[in-house]
Amino acid sequence: DVQLQASGGGLVQAGGSLRLSCEVIGYPDDDYVVGWFRQAPGKKREGLQCISSRTGNTFRADGIKARFTISSDNAKNTVYLSVNSLKPDDSAVYYCALDPGSSPCHYDMAYWGKGTLVTVSS
Repeated sequence: DVQLQASGGGLVQAGGSLRLSCEVIGYPDDDYVVGWFRQAPGKKREGLQCISSRTGNTFRADGIKARFTISSDNAKNTVYLSVNSLKPDDSAVYYCALDPGSSPCHYDMAYWGKGTLVTVSS
């Protein structure tokens, strides 16, 4: 079974930083994209960034500022999302998702992790 295990969330003070991790387990190919998304209570799921495992190319969703940075360590099958200058509005469940191939991420990705909760206190 393909699993995406997101971790690294928690309670953070405004202005702080954190790095979320998404470990890809059991995917039988090395050509895929992993995206980070988030969903705050009462809001729609929002795409953040996406990275290709094969090329390392990254894609930033429209309106997502440079406070969010995606990276990967293919040797560890892990994709990271670093966020700095955190704001209370960044509080949400952060999800990672995987899709085969190299197409840009989208909201109907094939595999989704369970998410990790980020709470930013003011």
